[in-house]
Amino acid sequence: MSPPKANHAPAPDKVRIARALISVSDKAGLVELGKALADRGVEILSTGGSAQRLAEAGVSVKEVSDHTGFPEIMDGRVKTLHPRVHGGILARRDIHADAMARHDIPGIDLVVVNLYPFEATVAGGAGYDDCVENIDIGGPAMIRAAAKNHDFVAIVTEPSDYAAVLDELATHDGCVTLALRRKLAQRAYARTAAYDAAISTWLAGQLGETFPPRATLSGSLVQTLRYGENPHQQAAFYVTGEKRPGVATAVQLQGKELSYNNLNDTDAAFELVAEFEQPAVAIIKHANPCGVAQGANLLEAYRSALLCDPVSAFGGIIAVNRSLDAETAEEISKLFAEVVIAPDADEAARALLATKKNLRVLLTRDVPNPAEPGMMIKQLSGGFLLQNRDSGRVDPAELKVVTKRAPTQQELADLLFAFRVAKHVKSNAIVYAKNGATVGVGAGQMSRVDSARIAAIKSAEAAKAAGLAEPLTKGSVVASDAFFPFADGLLAAAEAGVTAVIQPGGSIRDNEVIAAADEKGLAMVLTGMRHFRH
Repeated sequence: MSPPKANHAPAPDKVRIARALISVSDKAGLVELGKALADRGVEILSTGGSAQRLAEAGVSVKEVSDHTGFPEIMDGRVKTLHPRVHGGILARRDIHADAMARHDIPGIDLVVVNLYPFEATVAGGAGYDDCVENIDIGGPAMIRAAAKNHDFVAIVTEPSDYAAVLDELATHDGCVTLALRRKLAQRAYARTAAYDAAISTWLAGQLGETFPPRATLSGSLVQTLRYGENPHQQAAFYVTGEKRPGVATAVQLQGKELSYNNLNDTDAAFELVAEFEQPAVAIIKHANPCGVAQGANLLEAYRSALLCDPVSAFGGIIAVNRSLDAETAEEISKLFAEVVIAPDADEAARALLATKKNLRVLLTRDVPNPAEPGMMIKQLSGGFLLQNRDSGRVDPAELKVVTKRAPTQQELADLLFAFRVAKHVKSNAIVYAKNGATVGVGAGQMSRVDSARIAAIKSAEAAKAAGLAEPLTKGSVVASDAFFPFADGLLAAAEAGVTAVIQPGGSIRDNEVIAAADEKGLAMVLTGMRHFRH
């Protein structure tokens, strides 16, 4: 079936609102809107709870069933799906006037509809049947009809848009302009698209389809950013509605507006620090850690993290996995940082950080669960990649000791710590660690041996800056996010002073790498799990 061709005059700039249909699940601002419309002599049609709320507030309202002459049936499933409703919404006033008169269909000039709370019902853990009952049918049908006919009808789907409509009615003598009608139509289609995406995604989950034939994604605009990764790029921040603690759900206490890079780096920092059960601190620069440590308290962890690479830490992002205390906040305030993110902060810590006016401080109430399932997306030209979040974690009991010497308990603890950090370092990733703290990080190199050497160089520089006699890597352990393709990367780590190695294994030259470790007296364990991060 082919769609009809347009054969009508240009849309009028202003449309007078004489009749409105209001049917909302979210009652915020409903009474105020109804009163303002009634005061302008607008006839109001409504249904169910919306009609009752308006009537109780003294607003004159006509039930849709009285308008259509047909009662609500099937437990309210069928109430607005009627020609007198959809004809009034869809009719073009310039070419359908005869049909409207012939069938006694009054025009509806304003449609105010928001949808059954399907997303909230799913998020609340409701059962299958309750979720299905909260799939709105009449609402999306009216929204799409009004949005299509925006030449003559204004459609409002969010209480936040009530003010714009009322302002235009006041400014334009009871009329709404074409510019606003078009803007509202776009928002309406975006809303129904997001609603359908939520339903589709939920149903796919119910069917056990991780990757259905058609994937749908949606987000709500939080803010338009000053620019993107670079000043010549435009950017905006959208949220999906996922309740995972982090930058999307945090409250910003103070500081300048977050930039594109701030948001990206802060997310990376908080996801990393959430990996640890003990008090931990992560300092991030350009989405890579320049220092990570755990300790008996945050202050101890912060000092150890900063020691790893104090030069790179300047202007970085600091994440902690405990409520921020005053002592740690005072120490942090000595460093120029862009963002501090924490689950919470005590009053003394907040007061101390408040003296740093440009410092952004974010509080999240909780830390994300590293094992929680979720999806990650990466844009490609003409498509995108979708994958599960890397929630993999090594079980110490499943580590395979492949060298003549097994790691000591302290080495094992540091190996596991280093491997968790390596999961959050851009590949090729090499992480040196000692006593629950990173002492050298090599990130994003094209060869693993270069990552090992760079991390060792930075460790030596950090030790020199701290006035230490030898590089921090002496007596450390090393983690590699993927296997060593040759022995050279392991030998570079051995030269830096490591005593133990953790790596996934799986190279055709594993035996050569193991032999090199034995020759150097190193302990080495294989995880069987890699953590590429591109």
